[in-house]
Amino acid sequence: MYICLCHGITDSQIRNCVRAGARTLGDLSGTLGVATQCGSCATSACEVLDQTLGSATPADAPAA
Repeated sequence: MYICLCHGITDSQIRNCVRAGARTLGDLSGTLGVATQCGSCATSACEVLDQTLGSATPADAPAA
């Protein structure tokens, strides 16, 4: 599903970015460009970010 229409970013791309280490909307913005144009996707992008972080298994979780 498209999250950011301005840049054509999907929820899958956001999840992959989180799995690669993104932890904040700023991380997603810097890597993918999410919420850097009109900003209307910021809430949806944060929801996908939070869901992906919340579903990380201990093996997927970053080392403390």
